[in-house]
Amino acid sequence: MENKPVLYTSLSPSLLNLYDVSNSIVVIIDVLRATSTIATALYNGARSVIPVDSVLRCIEIGRQIQGVTAGERDGRIAEGLEYGNSPFEYPREFVDGKTLVLTTTNGTRLLHMALDKGAKEIITGSFPNLSAVCDHLIEKKQNVILGCAAWKDRVNIEDTLFAGAVISRVRDHFLINCDSSHIAEAMYEKGKKDLFAFLKKSDASHYHRLMNFGLEKDIRYCLTADGANVLPIYKEGKLLVK
Repeated sequence: MENKPVLYTSLSPSLLNLYDVSNSIVVIIDVLRATSTIATALYNGARSVIPVDSVLRCIEIGRQIQGVTAGERDGRIAEGLEYGNSPFEYPREFVDGKTLVLTTTNGTRLLHMALDKGAKEIITGSFPNLSAVCDHLIEKKQNVILGCAAWKDRVNIEDTLFAGAVISRVRDHFLINCDSSHIAEAMYEKGKKDLFAFLKKSDASHYHRLMNFGLEKDIRYCLTADGANVLPIYKEGKLLVK
């Protein structure tokens, strides 16, 4: 019998320390909206995305490289930055050839945590690049940690759903003996016919947060598969298309 790699799901950044990060590909998942926006900007021709964990660092690097400084705190454009965290802010005619310096409440912080723990490889995942993520994981045949960015360390539904979507596609290629993965897959199976309706019906906190800002269009886009099907991979401080 072939030795399959193992797959785990970390439902919150505060659980990441329970897994062997240094021996795994870590998939950073922040569906609403960081990783959806990263995939979209790269799909639309951005040269790279530099994820940073503070607004000050974002401004500083943006100045140094004449990059587009972007990001949010608590769902709104962060003070001092030019752009926010909506995929619709980065159409090709704006972002093509540019470097985006991005900071977000949850996703960029988790990426830096994975980096500090010596992740073998870091990629970012969201519904807009679901197929690219799954194809890459199957091809690499290495241990995987699906890392949910969650919301300020509290588990959230949309990142768990994305982990479940990945698991439902790649399960035959991995050993999965992990209850968080089983929870994620069961939730995805329950909600997959209409993820937007599932978030609404489940009273998802981030659904309410973004709906209160009038961002239904963002939510729907971020729950739709393969609208920006590229694989952002982290190399030397930048996310680039594989």
